[in-house]
Amino acid sequence: MVIFDASSIIHAWDNYPKDQFPPLWNWLSVQIDLDRVIISQIAFDEVIKKSPDCGNWLKEKEIQRVKVSSEILSEALRIKGLLGIEDDNYHSKGVNENDILIIATAKLTDRKLISNEGVQYTLPDKLSKCKIPAVCNLQSVQVDVCNFIDYLRQSGAVFN
Repeated sequence: MVIFDASSIIHAWDNYPKDQFPPLWNWLSVQIDLDRVIISQIAFDEVIKKSPDCGNWLKEKEIQRVKVSSEILSEALRIKGLLGIEDDNYHSKGVNENDILIIATAKLTDRKLISNEGVQYTLPDKLSKCKIPAVCNLQSVQVDVCNFIDYLRQSGAVFN
């Protein structure tokens, strides 16, 4: 069971057009119907803003949207502290507030996060410069994360 970041579903929408890859989108629709695929409300709002057609498809499919709760906010604050981010001083090369909320949502829903943000193979000199995959992989965060194509590979689904 997975939770999407905006970057991954937009990547899929842009690179695997629904009209050209109908089996993929039919399969994804079934995953949504079975609640195997969900999205945080924060990520959903980003999708609507950046790719309205994709957002409308998700809305039409009635994807489960996880709203920010007090527990998610607490976890996000903990992660923000681990990264050494004070107030709203986010580093331009690292995660932002929405990213941290999305990571916290994935952790508290115990779901693999599907994100197409760039992988950093070595941690930056400041943790505040970490992108989503690096934050997820921190020992004190530990959220399973992969990109969209790896999610497809791991699913074992075959699209004819």
